[in-house]
Amino acid sequence: MGRRLLLGLVLAVALFLPGKAHAAITLTPCPDKSGVQCGTVDVPVDRSGAVPGTIGLHVEVLPASGVPRGTMFLIAGGPGQGSAGSFNLAPGYGRDLMRFLFPGYTLVAFDNRGTGQSSVIRCPALQSAVNPSVEQDAALARDCAAIIGPQRVFYATRDHAEDVDAVRAALGVAKIGLYGVSYGTKLAVAYALAHPANVERIILDSVVVPTYPAPFARNVLTQLPSTLRRCCSGGFCRGATSDFGGEVVKLANRLEARPIRGKVIAPSGRLRSLKMNGEDMIELIIDADLSVGLAAEAPAAVHAALAGNTRPLLRLRDIDLRSNELKVEDLSFGLYAATNCADGQFPWTPDTPPSARASILESTLLGLPSGSFGPFGNWAGRTGNAFFCEQWPSPAGNTPLGPGPLPNVPMIALNGGFDLRTPTTNALAVVSQFPQGRLIEVPGVGHSVTGQDASFCSQRALREWILGTLNAPKLASCPRVAPVAKVLRAFPQAPKSPSPASTLALAGKTLREAEASWWQLNPPATTLRGLYGGKLVQLKKGDGFTLTRYALTPGVFVTGKVSFGDIGPPATYKGTVKVFGPRAIAGTLRLGKNSVSGKLGGRSVKASY
Repeated sequence: MGRRLLLGLVLAVALFLPGKAHAAITLTPCPDKSGVQCGTVDVPVDRSGAVPGTIGLHVEVLPASGVPRGTMFLIAGGPGQGSAGSFNLAPGYGRDLMRFLFPGYTLVAFDNRGTGQSSVIRCPALQSAVNPSVEQDAALARDCAAIIGPQRVFYATRDHAEDVDAVRAALGVAKIGLYGVSYGTKLAVAYALAHPANVERIILDSVVVPTYPAPFARNVLTQLPSTLRRCCSGGFCRGATSDFGGEVVKLANRLEARPIRGKVIAPSGRLRSLKMNGEDMIELIIDADLSVGLAAEAPAAVHAALAGNTRPLLRLRDIDLRSNELKVEDLSFGLYAATNCADGQFPWTPDTPPSARASILESTLLGLPSGSFGPFGNWAGRTGNAFFCEQWPSPAGNTPLGPGPLPNVPMIALNGGFDLRTPTTNALAVVSQFPQGRLIEVPGVGHSVTGQDASFCSQRALREWILGTLNAPKLASCPRVAPVAKVLRAFPQAPKSPSPASTLALAGKTLREAEASWWQLNPPATTLRGLYGGKLVQLKKGDGFTLTRYALTPGVFVTGKVSFGDIGPPATYKGTVKVFGPRAIAGTLRLGKNSVSGKLGGRSVKASY
């Protein structure tokens, strides 16, 4: 099969599996992805036949290189991400990585129903909402349900699992491998429960327990402080905080009681008002497991906020909110709502009317014993999907998965030690259900291990497992991975009487913060403002940035060009910048691998930064 696809021929013949006939998918060369074949599989909206109509699933296939080993389905997360778009199989890094991980496998990525190029669900108000309250979010979800209409009940994970099997059958493949990331791990296990005989092997990256989303996110909240403390072990947060987990807990509980308000400089240069409560705080910190830049700045920002300087924290919140402004083709928030509001294990029966759910939620929260959310108050339960789905029309929640049992096949899970949204306890719970289950944890790495592990330890281990040469125990770990973006030690203030030494120290901190901020840019955004003015603009090739009067502290400005050197970790940079301002000694500095040097006020200076 892989050989025929490699020839780029159109497949338009019937393919047969034992005892059952299936119409074949017609594959033709993708117009914008050399070597990739594209096609469409039409599936029923409602497999019972009660609701008419079909959905065309966009499928992309990359034939195996070398000796064929099998077929691997690549399953993206969200829910709401289309796998064909997320796993870009066009020539480039994405293709190279997948072929490295899965040598000899034909790779299949298709957009789930309601995502990407498979009749994507569009709910404009939900998609574009910035920092809505919990109540506003629930209303936006309700309005989205009205846009989708009665067919909203056909986007549960079990429906996505049946679509996986429809694509498998159309390709004429008897058994498939499953590689899922984040929500894709839940879908992979759901498929294995529904069609165990069709599974060859399973790979899970950043593991979601199949019965989740949990209504109040207790699994995340109880693990959050200890995960943050482990992240800072070994001195990685030295100078920023002595107890990252404890300070996050203290600040979140404080902000829930007394939210903070302030103004930040938007990318346009105008001031923007922002409010932040405890729920916002938790969401910000959790997002650090997807952003190495946010992870680098958060410890110092939390410490500064506890001391009364909330400006850095509000700026990070603003940057994070902007990074979550995604195109519907990249992640459909409408599909996210439809799937999670069908799957969630809510404290109400599916047919409970929305008008009755608020009292059920409140009474359930009040009835939970002290400590149910770790050191956070019961208010933290409002970050769970139960509140998001409160106004979703009936039926809502508790849609069952397949009956199982899970297949006794080779299975491996990868989880990051800094994964805040799917902590390693999730992976342990799922791995234990597979007789051949294995787990590799990567300390220091966040969510989506194979995409974030700069050490490449987990990627090599996965390849060795595929090749049958992995020599590691069932529970193993990679060495600690250092942060890619250097952790910011503090948000400083400039002295009234500057010196070359003080200016050099402030310039170094400004450059370190600018590097961390650059990592937080999310295309198509290319511009950020400094904490106290100026701007950072990404270079056109995306391999660095320019600074114009960029200020981490009042009165000290940095201007120049910084180019990305190497991923490290930690990452390195090169470039030349000018330092000036009323609280600086003017001069020019050059970035080395781990140092900054040059002349300030005619005096030669050099220091690590």
